[in-house]
Amino acid sequence: MNSIHTTAIIDKAAQLGDNVAVAPYVVIEADVVVGDDCDIGAHCVIKRHTRLGQRNRIAEHTVIGGEPQDVSFRPRESQVWIGDDNCLREGVTIHRATKAGGVTRIGNENYLMAYAHIAHDCTLGNHVTFANGATLGGHVHVADRAFLSAYVVVHQFCRIGKYAMIAGLSAVRQDCLPFILSAGNPAHARSLNIVGLRRGGFDSEQIRALKRAYTVLLRSGEPLQKALQRLQDSESSLVQELAAFVQSSQRGFAHHREMPERTGAE
Repeated sequence: MNSIHTTAIIDKAAQLGDNVAVAPYVVIEADVVVGDDCDIGAHCVIKRHTRLGQRNRIAEHTVIGGEPQDVSFRPRESQVWIGDDNCLREGVTIHRATKAGGVTRIGNENYLMAYAHIAHDCTLGNHVTFANGATLGGHVHVADRAFLSAYVVVHQFCRIGKYAMIAGLSAVRQDCLPFILSAGNPAHARSLNIVGLRRGGFDSEQIRALKRAYTVLLRSGEPLQKALQRLQDSESSLVQELAAFVQSSQRGFAHHREMPERTGAE
């Protein structure tokens, strides 16, 4: 049995699974599919061409499937696909793709805190966390278990690698490397994401290998191709993955910069 408040407006062409809870003043348009056991909070709007998987929790005033904020967009059928077990907090916005047949994709078990924004044609992997107000431009790819802190802004077409962490208020203009903490405006690599790696279950030897790779790639002063060759020759699959990410970059990647020292007056 579904629990649907009498003030909710649900188009007859929408499809709701089993055990779906719909709170007051929700609007669900035609050509929407909502999977089993979803919980949709008050005043949410789920617009046409949206697909929701199972057990998603959608908090109040969230809008999913809005038209892209793209001046070239013309009315056409594009979609938003959201997987299972995601939590979208208050005021999150997710826009559908720009081109006909395009898809904005959200994976599984992601946690998007209040007022996060996912623009058109973005892709999120699994177990990604966005803190309050984190914002993506169009065509951004965020890999598994990345963490974007509060009010991070990411330029269109950038990539955020797996297990990357972006510090609060950072402005991302280039790809942010996997396994690494980046920060600043513009964002630069600062250090290995030790906390995220430990939480992810990486052992000490894997972390040491990534530390060595960080030094070779970002602090040794070696030419990039020579540094990449050293990473490719590593026995660590994680280090090889880091090298592959760099090689596939189209926008360049955030290089190392030391954190500024604080004084007692700050």
